Amino acid sequence: MSLPPLVEPASELSVDEVRRYSRHLIIPDVGMDGQKRLKNAKVLCVGAGGLGSPALLYLAAAGVGTLGIIDFDVVDESNLQRQIIHGQSDVGRPKAESAAASVREINPLIDVIVHNEALSNDNVMDIFSGYDLIVDGTDNFATRYMVNDAAVLLGKPYVWGSIYRFDGQASVFWAEHGPCYRCLYPEPPPPGMVPSCAEGGVLGVLCASIGSIQVNEAIKLIAGIGEPLVGRLMIYDALEMNYRSVKVRKDPECPLCGKNPTITELLDDYEAFCGAISEEAADATKDSTITATELKDLLDNGDIFLVDVREPNEYEIVNIPGATLIPKGEFLSGAALERLPQDKRVVLHCKSGARSAECLAIVKNAGFSDAAHLGGGVLAWINQIEPDKPAY
Repeated sequence: MSLPPLVEPASELSVDEVRRYSRHLIIPDVGMDGQKRLKNAKVLCVGAGGLGSPALLYLAAAGVGTLGIIDFDVVDESNLQRQIIHGQSDVGRPKAESAAASVREINPLIDVIVHNEALSNDNVMDIFSGYDLIVDGTDNFATRYMVNDAAVLLGKPYVWGSIYRFDGQASVFWAEHGPCYRCLYPEPPPPGMVPSCAEGGVLGVLCASIGSIQVNEAIKLIAGIGEPLVGRLMIYDALEMNYRSVKVRKDPECPLCGKNPTITELLDDYEAFCGAISEEAADATKDSTITATELKDLLDNGDIFLVDVREPNEYEIVNIPGATLIPKGEFLSGAALERLPQDKRVVLHCKSGARSAECLAIVKNAGFSDAAHLGGGVLAWINQIEPDKPAY
């Protein structure tokens, strides 16, 4: 369905703007009116990472008059494989500032607002209220639900995207005209069920594919052209080079945007709602988490059986000397238990500690009461014990 333009047009375009946006102006569906609306629009991009990078660059190039950037992270070398808005010289720099510099280089005619802070319950309503449209480039469920809830409560549309390995998804959520994110995903998946990009990886160029779809939808909403992805989920498989669209209907029982909403304010704790680890894993790690230094001492004494629960390709990148690779899937199936010795203390580790915590719960339930896991995973080991090894 076509929707009315999101914003009113600006009064005029300058000579420089006419020159810059001439390829837009000669498209009948955009034209002078559409470009003036883009100039008058205020768009916030949540995240300056994989999706935020192409989205910000193309929003700026398109002439969105006010572009907000919110991100509290700093640029890491592992980001550069996909976060093309940053460069080598930006490593260690706040992402919001690095992205803003690139955006200003792309288009000095627009206003850029930097929010170098974490999005939270305390600031999300205030920050979102200053913008017409939200582009969601986040990579975790807690922030996605927060973005959705704030957008619904403020009556604002937002363009959502998600990426993992070779797969991408995109949609437009606008409760006034269709479903919200909670209509599609009423609850987050169980902790540990869906690995993050940091755990499972992502094809760098996939970010551009989904990020460009998000910008395309933003332009359509602002200018009031075409049929936006309201009520539709676009699914992209990069390996098969296949796009397909799935209808998403508004859930009349949605606790946020349904006929009888039960959520009238933001949830108190999104992190708890979208817990990174299960309650069983959290219980298992109590008094059973060791530091990298403690692990080194145990390895030097030779009285433990160290298990790496990551995937083989991760093990090839970097590993802790003496670790035996038994992927998490073997713990979930139970096959790993017969490989664990009875005469040594079992210590588990993964990349950052989440997967090993889930495996620890399984191991303890199987009777290995003195088992433990490495807090912070192999990243903590690299940081504290072997800093010359590569992190990922």
